[in-house]
Amino acid sequence: PILYSYFRSSCSWRVRIALALKGISYDLVPVNLIKDGGQQFSAEFKALNPMQQVPALKIDGITLSQSLAIINYLEETHPNPRLLPQDPKKRAQVRMIADHIASGIQPLQNLSVLKQMGEKKMEWAQNCITSGFQALEQILQHTAGRYSVGDEVSMADLCLVPQVANAERFKVDMGPYPTITRINKALLELEAFKISHPSRQPDTPAELRA
Repeated sequence: PILYSYFRSSCSWRVRIALALKGISYDLVPVNLIKDGGQQFSAEFKALNPMQQVPALKIDGITLSQSLAIINYLEETHPNPRLLPQDPKKRAQVRMIADHIASGIQPLQNLSVLKQMGEKKMEWAQNCITSGFQALEQILQHTAGRYSVGDEVSMADLCLVPQVANAERFKVDMGPYPTITRINKALLELEAFKISHPSRQPDTPAELRA
């Protein structure tokens, strides 16, 4: 497999965690979203992913984009360890939390949106994340065990950790979100989350390396 990724892209990080958890080795091709006016806008990359976004994954003779679609494919082709619970209610909760982040929070503070916001981009990002986290904190109080849904790592957790990193980057006060904070801390202790971290990627700038 070949993963087209940017070290700081939270969507790419989700996929890197899934690949690490499932023990799938891959080649990484960095796509710098800032350099050269954004390498995702090159004709070469547009041919690979017409949405001109990362991640994109070449695997099993196909090219997939959209992080949750990629993770679902990996789940179906490499079922162990599973990232979707067997219980239908828990599985629905995992998908709900993943969608809450992947559709309801992350796109609103994405690079392409922030570019449109000009000087207000920090305030905009903080507001988007805060309103999303207020809802997410309430949801997790009902679903969480050690992790987002019960005690097994799931697709919800793959979305949670990168989104908390975004919140910290945009200086969101995490005080009102003790459940999110606790789960995030537990997940960051796991090897798959450590090795996929933005501070440990081949394209991480020297000053941001861990």
